[in-house]
Amino acid sequence: MSQEEFVLELKKLGIELTEQKEKQLKKYYEMLVEYNKHMNLTGITEKADVYLKHFYDSLTLEKAIHLEKMHTLCDIGTGAGFPGLVLKIIFPNLKVTLVDSLNKRILFLQDVITELGLTEIEAKHVRAEEFAKLHREEYDIVTSRAVANLSLLSEISLPLVRENGYFIPMKGHLEIDITTLNSIIKKLNGKLEEIISFDLPNEHSVRNLLKIRKIDKTNIKYPRKFSDIKKKPLQ
Repeated sequence: MSQEEFVLELKKLGIELTEQKEKQLKKYYEMLVEYNKHMNLTGITEKADVYLKHFYDSLTLEKAIHLEKMHTLCDIGTGAGFPGLVLKIIFPNLKVTLVDSLNKRILFLQDVITELGLTEIEAKHVRAEEFAKLHREEYDIVTSRAVANLSLLSEISLPLVRENGYFIPMKGHLEIDITTLNSIIKKLNGKLEEIISFDLPNEHSVRNLLKIRKIDKTNIKYPRKFSDIKKKPLQ
């Protein structure tokens, strides 16, 4: 994806890319590539691929909900900051929490946040299930991109969502049937309102956004361990 294509596709999402945001994304890309020489942050490093498969892909969350109207967002298993850090750059109104269990990723994210001069964003080195115990019903939006095991991910994420807020996992192909998913999220006081399916531009790989609303407060148990959930490279 060229820079021109990136700008054009963002306009289709209703997103205007300002000069400042463009510069911040460019610096983010440069730091991603540089740090990736010494640590395994991503297998995608070509600029066109990063802008398509990381930056643009992260911003497709806007297809599910208008992020300018939201306040708090948590990204579970953020990895190198996708989608949470990209969303913060483009939607500075968001107060963002990035959660990851690998400290080297958190150190990278903290360096990017400092370099870009971002505020109201924090990167937390903590296991997701431990974080969920302490931050129940705090967020308007909880999301996660390219994280496997939607069943367990729902158990971790829905307790973090405030009443009438949304858990919106970003998936490639769905590894669970909808009947089973509905049964799981119903027990967590969630309701699947919509599945938004689309192809990425140019390469036409499949993406799915699952828009799950927290319908009321719940006394669910603390979530199971998150250790078997792994980031999956999106194709």
